[in-house]
Amino acid sequence: MTAGSSLGQLFRISTFGESHGGGVGVVIDGCPPGLPITLEEIQKELDRRRPGQSSITTPRNEQDQIHLFSGILDGVTTGTPIMLMAFNKDQKSDDYNNLKAVFRPGHADYTFQQKYGTRDWRGGGRSSARETIGRVAAGAIAKKFLKQTLGLECLCYVEQVGPIRTEMDPEAVTAELVDSTIVRCPDADKAKEMIALIESVRDEGDSVGGILKGLIRHVPVGLGEPVFDKLHADLGKAMLSINAVKGFEIGSGFAGVTLRGSQHNDEFYTDDSGRVRTRTNRAGGVLGGLSNGETIHFRVAVKPTSTIRKAQRTVDQAHQEITLEATGRHDPCVLPRAVPIVESMAALVMMDHYLRHKAQNG
Repeated sequence: MTAGSSLGQLFRISTFGESHGGGVGVVIDGCPPGLPITLEEIQKELDRRRPGQSSITTPRNEQDQIHLFSGILDGVTTGTPIMLMAFNKDQKSDDYNNLKAVFRPGHADYTFQQKYGTRDWRGGGRSSARETIGRVAAGAIAKKFLKQTLGLECLCYVEQVGPIRTEMDPEAVTAELVDSTIVRCPDADKAKEMIALIESVRDEGDSVGGILKGLIRHVPVGLGEPVFDKLHADLGKAMLSINAVKGFEIGSGFAGVTLRGSQHNDEFYTDDSGRVRTRTNRAGGVLGGLSNGETIHFRVAVKPTSTIRKAQRTVDQAHQEITLEATGRHDPCVLPRAVPIVESMAALVMMDHYLRHKAQNG
């Protein structure tokens, strides 16, 4: 595998493929045997990520049908490497012919060209968000294992689009509420405002970003590895590896700097069952890099989609300044489709750390 295409230590994934190549997929190493999982369960997660699912996503018509090559037999994992792949069906590389020698603003064209001396101009190649299909497929397996083994749930929702933000209590958010709106905001009233904004921006030939809220519930105490593999550090790396993500914070995050220590510290108490709990959760469920048993909550900042129809100034490979008016099919806002990606990346990190914890501590 190319350097940088793998994640995890005991539960390790390696993704492969390009946006306009034959297909994209993942190889999963370290999945325990005996886990019941079907392609239908994996496909359900991919359907939440796929293009063309609503009026506010790219119209590219890809069904992202997943195919199994190894590691699952009769609906049960075998303990051997799992390979999953989705073939590209609706790639229109001709849409990018005029971009062969152009560096698109906000994209990785220039940096890939400088690093490798070549680049895949057909939609960005490995820098395309289409690479995340493999992550979501692997994440579906991790989510199933964590739910079955620990009752652990990874959940994400759109908290903010542009200036429009929901103040809904995260504890009241359910998976059903998240998927009840096409923008994946569980607050129905704010979702309508968000959709209207995205549609307006789309009609202007522009794009808009926002914030995703991540929740990991029913987490056992002690997951994470000091010093360099702190749980929140690995979560941060996983989230920042997602296309278009520009920021990550856990718990109180940047807002915590306005508080005093006496205000920020989460005081401990013992609940009726004898379990040690915290009265508040400004730490975001992690202390010293280890889970403390409270809900892990974090936020992910997502930039506006880089490809827009509005004219932009840029340069070509000859370093000549030109004006670019992009064509093709693109999301005016990537947040709704990023929700299952964030959930999957959270599950992959939690799965790896759970197996590492069990290996060391039994």
